[in-house]
Amino acid sequence: MTDSRRDALSAALSAAQARVADATRAAGRADGDVTLLVVTKFFPASDVVHLLDLGVREVGESREPEAGRKLAEVSAARPDVSFDADMIGTVQRKKARSVARWARRVHSVDSLDLIDAFGGAAARCRDEGERTSPLGVLLQLSLDGDPSRGGLVEADLADAADRVASHDALCLEGLMVIAPLDIEAGAAMQQAAAVRERFIVSHPEAREFSAGMSGDLEEAIAAGSTCVRVGTAIMGPRPILSL
Repeated sequence: MTDSRRDALSAALSAAQARVADATRAAGRADGDVTLLVVTKFFPASDVVHLLDLGVREVGESREPEAGRKLAEVSAARPDVSFDADMIGTVQRKKARSVARWARRVHSVDSLDLIDAFGGAAARCRDEGERTSPLGVLLQLSLDGDPSRGGLVEADLADAADRVASHDALCLEGLMVIAPLDIEAGAAMQQAAAVRERFIVSHPEAREFSAGMSGDLEEAIAAGSTCVRVGTAIMGPRPILSL
């Protein structure tokens, strides 16, 4: 069973890597311009270990404290392999400290209160030796203004960027977007790309653009995505019983 699961992950990973490479070339961009972040949420530590053995070094998680426990298990299983884990899901402020212990960056920051929570949490983790580098922040962009989906409208990005800058334990790295279901993927990604271009005029250091998932990574890459978050196309359907 273990070998068959590893083989399935290997085949799916190769297919996803080929899609990313093909889309990057089709967009006239250089090889390596786009990072493939494998979304391992809902899947066991054993799957992450397989992925590390297959060369993956960047994964995405979304639930805490399950993610912290799982990643600790992975690190124990492969103590000589360094890898980065990003938080890609909605985060409650009370979970900021536990996320700051393990996350390289958070893709889903969408309020001033959450920025403050992460700023304080990352500073405490730094002061107590639990992290050595600032916590990366991607501001989640809302294209439809629907608060139930999370995200900041373009008019609120400047204030959010200023708030990130007020915390020395945080680093503003860019924007993240999820295409709304009621907007065609290509149009949504182009709309987000236009917001990003305006944003980096004032924040040239914040060039990360986390956009695109299993179903729309080609459209996202065509629009300039620097990171596609791919789960289902690699990991398969979400398990009935999750961690």
